[in-house]
Amino acid sequence: MRELIAVDNINTAIRNCDPSKTLVVLMKPEAQLPVVHSFAAAVYQTELFNLQQQSAVNYLAHDELSIAVEMLSAVVLLNQTLENKDILMIKNHLRDPCIGFNNLEEENLQRYADTLLSIKSEASSQGQDYLSWNDIQNCIDMVNMQIQEENERIIAIGHINEAVDQGNPEKTLEALLLPTAKLQDVRPVNARHYQDVLHHAKAQKCKESQDESALLWLDEIQRGINDSNNNLKEAAILAVGVSMINKSLEKGDSQPILTILQSRFGLRVIPECAEAYFRNLSEAKNKKTTEGSSESPWIKLVMKAMYDYYYNVETEEGTCVAPKGVVPKTSWLTGEEIQNIAGQVTADYNREQLWLANENLIVGLQARARGFLVRKNYQERKAYLQNQEPSAIKIQAYWKGFKQRKSYVDRLKVLQGNVAAIVKIQSWVKMWLARRAYRKRLQYFKDHNDQIVKIQAFLRANKAREDYRTLIGAENPPLTVLRKFAYLLDQSDLDFQEELEVTRLREEVVTKIRSNQQLEKDLNLMDIKIGLLVKNRITLQDVVLHSKKLNKKSKSQLEEMVMVDKQGIKGLSKERRKKLEAYQHLFYLLQTNPTYLAKLIFQMPQNKSTKFMDTVIFTLYNYASNQREEYLLLKLFKTALEEEITSKVDQIQDIVTGNPTVIKMVVSFNRGARGQNTLRQLLAPVVKEIMEDKSLIINTSPVDVYKAWVNQLEMQTGEASKLPYDVTTEQALTHTEVVNKLESSIQSLRAVTDKVLTSIFSSLNMMPYGMRYIAKVLKSSLHEKFPDATEDELLKIVGNLLYYRYMNPAIVAPDGFDIIDITAGGQIHPDQRRNLGCVAKVLQHAASNKLFEGESEHLSSMNTYLSQTYQKFRNFFQAACDVPEPEEKFNIDEYSDMVTLSKPVIYISIEEIINTHSLLLEHQDAIATETNDLLNELLEGLGPVPDVESFLGEGAVDPNDPNRESTLNQLAKTEISLSLTSKYELREGEDQDLKSLMIKTKRLIVDVIRTQPGDTLLEILETPATAQQESENLKLVEKRAILDSKTPEKMKHNQSVFEDGQLPIEQKKRKIQRNLRTLEQAGLVSSATKYQEIINEIAKDIRNQRRYRHHRKAELVKLQQTLNALNSKTAFYEEQINYYNTYIRTCLDNLTRKNSRRSIKLDGKEEAKGSKKLKQTSLKYTAARLHEKGIILEIEDLQTNQFKNVMFDITPGEEVGDFEIKAKFLGVEMEKVQLHFQDLLQMQYEGVAVMKMFDKAKVNVNLLIFLLNKKFYGK
Repeated sequence: MRELIAVDNINTAIRNCDPSKTLVVLMKPEAQLPVVHSFAAAVYQTELFNLQQQSAVNYLAHDELSIAVEMLSAVVLLNQTLENKDILMIKNHLRDPCIGFNNLEEENLQRYADTLLSIKSEASSQGQDYLSWNDIQNCIDMVNMQIQEENERIIAIGHINEAVDQGNPEKTLEALLLPTAKLQDVRPVNARHYQDVLHHAKAQKCKESQDESALLWLDEIQRGINDSNNNLKEAAILAVGVSMINKSLEKGDSQPILTILQSRFGLRVIPECAEAYFRNLSEAKNKKTTEGSSESPWIKLVMKAMYDYYYNVETEEGTCVAPKGVVPKTSWLTGEEIQNIAGQVTADYNREQLWLANENLIVGLQARARGFLVRKNYQERKAYLQNQEPSAIKIQAYWKGFKQRKSYVDRLKVLQGNVAAIVKIQSWVKMWLARRAYRKRLQYFKDHNDQIVKIQAFLRANKAREDYRTLIGAENPPLTVLRKFAYLLDQSDLDFQEELEVTRLREEVVTKIRSNQQLEKDLNLMDIKIGLLVKNRITLQDVVLHSKKLNKKSKSQLEEMVMVDKQGIKGLSKERRKKLEAYQHLFYLLQTNPTYLAKLIFQMPQNKSTKFMDTVIFTLYNYASNQREEYLLLKLFKTALEEEITSKVDQIQDIVTGNPTVIKMVVSFNRGARGQNTLRQLLAPVVKEIMEDKSLIINTSPVDVYKAWVNQLEMQTGEASKLPYDVTTEQALTHTEVVNKLESSIQSLRAVTDKVLTSIFSSLNMMPYGMRYIAKVLKSSLHEKFPDATEDELLKIVGNLLYYRYMNPAIVAPDGFDIIDITAGGQIHPDQRRNLGCVAKVLQHAASNKLFEGESEHLSSMNTYLSQTYQKFRNFFQAACDVPEPEEKFNIDEYSDMVTLSKPVIYISIEEIINTHSLLLEHQDAIATETNDLLNELLEGLGPVPDVESFLGEGAVDPNDPNRESTLNQLAKTEISLSLTSKYELREGEDQDLKSLMIKTKRLIVDVIRTQPGDTLLEILETPATAQQESENLKLVEKRAILDSKTPEKMKHNQSVFEDGQLPIEQKKRKIQRNLRTLEQAGLVSSATKYQEIINEIAKDIRNQRRYRHHRKAELVKLQQTLNALNSKTAFYEEQINYYNTYIRTCLDNLTRKNSRRSIKLDGKEEAKGSKKLKQTSLKYTAARLHEKGIILEIEDLQTNQFKNVMFDITPGEEVGDFEIKAKFLGVEMEKVQLHFQDLLQMQYEGVAVMKMFDKAKVNVNLLIFLLNKKFYGK
């Protein structure tokens, strides 16, 4: 009962066409139906609905439903398997008896599966989701039918192969026409040809495959049929053409020949050759025609060179079977003959046209061929003659001998008959020939006079060069060579002029350097005063007075120098002259012996030593304006640096963390007047490029980038940003925009840094030699003191000197080091300053191999770049230290000062002389520890320190002048020139000084060998001089006397050298012999070598004299360039002065009548007599009072209750902004210190809140500035 209800429900659901309900009722257990698959609800609905409609009662019973559902489930699973393309499962489902397929063959399952997959794919592409049972059954039936047809076709192919093997065309045709073979275009009339073609194809296949049982396949049979049909078609066309051609020839009609050849034979014919075609074909046919013979109407053709074809020209019938009892025509031309004749005619015509078009080329070819034949004949003849050369020579010799003998006999007879006439003719001819040769030679010399002179000059120059190479290259140059170049030791007028010009330029350079330094100091002070004026710290009158002082200084400077030269220490009195010489000897000793100054530097306090270095030391060495003084200054730097490292450096890092005096002095000097040009050449191009790039903005501070970004947002939106303005670095880096902008800045920073690195690394040779040499000394001295230090540690110290101290400040502040030109009042934009600062920061980290860490962690992406750059810097620092010693670089030795033409001159102020003298006396015990030290002797001879008036002379300053002290202070800055000489040079009769004796002996030998020749010095000394040689010596003496009279006083040699040069030759020889014996006893020369040692020394002097002249010319150029640069700097300072004057005049124009200080006139004139100069009183505060005000925070080692016993006295100095602060404890003065107001303002600007005074008291900077403003500036 339940089953029937379920069946009713199923029929109802099917009838309602609802797949989901149908699926539900089919799956109910009470229906007792086979398994139903839920994913195929639509299949069940559709198929069952169709079955229901086919039922007569429109109702499906339970057994019908059961069979249908079982079959549909099997079909559904088969469809699912087809979708998965699982071949094995497809075969299994096809075998399933539930599905009930008919005619299913087990051996065809694979074919069924493949076909079903293709049908399923096609159905899916057309939107059909599944294949029905009928579709699958139709597919099976179709596959069965295809297989059956294929089997029948295979049987038919077998019959065809058997018929072909039998060779019976009828059977072959019958097999080909079998319907099961399905072959196309089989024509019964071609049966014979089919048999021949297929039999040949099968034989060919057996041969190629080497298999006698090989069969023709269907496509091969079809191809054979098609080929046979085409062959017969082509043969028929060709046969018709042959017939038409032969008939036209028989009729003698040439008109259709051209058309027939084109249409029937497919030949490319030429209309111009129509007659030729007809003529040649007719001639060929006539040759084949035989009279009286009877021929059949059949002609024979061969297809593909193997198959025969017969054609009846009368009935136009064609066949492949030879007609019985018929002989083909032989009088007609065959197709091959016609094609060959037509092709030949065409080829002949083309060849003729080719020759006509290339006639010149053919003629040339023929000419070459003929030439080849002629040359071949010539070579053959030549080879023959060469082979017969002995015989030919013998024949020629016999014949020539015969002719010559005959001619000789005939000529001899003529001459014997005319002897007298012949002699006369010979004499005239010889005379004429000799005269002509002489005149010709003379004219040749006149015509080539310039060339002859050049040749002679070239030969002489070669000889001179060879001799000079011997002089400079030979270990022992011969005396004969030395004699040729002895004249080079003479001083010419040009030498004196160049020496005077060098001296003049050196004086101008030194004076200009000192003048510029003073101008720079005054301008810096002017900056301070204007800065104080802007802040209302001083009045306008103070600035006006300093400005007028600045303008007046340059005008009065020259007058003061002239006045001091006319009187004072350079006056014409014995006492003053002696004092002047004493100072010249003192400064010569200090200049040439660096030990004294090196010790003096470290004996003074640092503030005094810095000022002493900036003035006296650089003045003493003329700012290294020539090679000698640069050499001596480097010696001082080296000695001082080694002394400082030995005595003051305890750890290797002290050089970096501290501020070594010598390092500061070296850097200051090389960045001064001489080094600025080098720094400018080194860095100016790349710095200008960075500054001129307006689009370049580098900012590596996340906070600054964040603030700029916020400002940009507010400007774009016009609304206040909701982001906080004050953030930390970590908070700023949380924003993507900040990180992106920071990364962009880093990329730009790398690119710009690479440009600066390239400029630095490629300019090693431009770096000053002094910097590189001191770097070398620094590295070697540190290695000597710290032998365990690694190469990297030493190179970092070198990098600190070469890059951080020397180059880095110039990159950060190019305007402060004249790297770029800034007009007066101009300044660098903050963005440009920040860009340069970022580059300098990266280079500083790279040079010291310091990575970005800690606060700079956001730049850590550059750490790899820093490490790579450090390796480049390391190589650069190593190369920078690779320099020769100064002796080799400047070619200076212990004889240099003795052989130079002029004495060294320095330009030093009176104040500097007095300060140096007093410092030497103050530290004499530490500097010259030995009693017999030369410095002690010189200081003893100088006596006490003189005052300014003793230098200026009496009457230089009016004793009644109320401003006498100020005038003396001003005059103390006046410069004088000192010609430095050694007090211990050789005097007359003092032969103990072997070096000087050697020099005097060399001068005498040069005088002797120039007037008396000889191979060796002994030979010259032992050979008496002739009267002519004495005369030449006298001329040389007179010439030297005239030249000496024109020589400036400071360039003259001492009197003993001059007197030796005036002696006769013999007296000079005797003196030379005495000197040589003395030198031989000292071991300097040897008679065994014929005194070759002194000859070598003279050769060395000649070489040095040449180098000195060359260096002097180079120094002239260098001094002129330096002077031009200094003049440019002076012009810049004057432009700044004009700018300041314009500013002051503007202030004066705006000045109101209510001036706070009326005691100073605006015109700069002094007040009327009787008025007293206002003096600023000092302030006195106890430490307790200053502590109450918050100025004094604490004093080390002193309790607060003791502050009342400490008194501070604050007194303003002479210069505006300078204060002297004295500390007293219980009324006893303890210490004092100089305080500069500008330094306080700088500390305030830098954010320094607390400073130390007297190394004990901690002072509040801001409150101290407030106190000084209130008490001294009325603020």
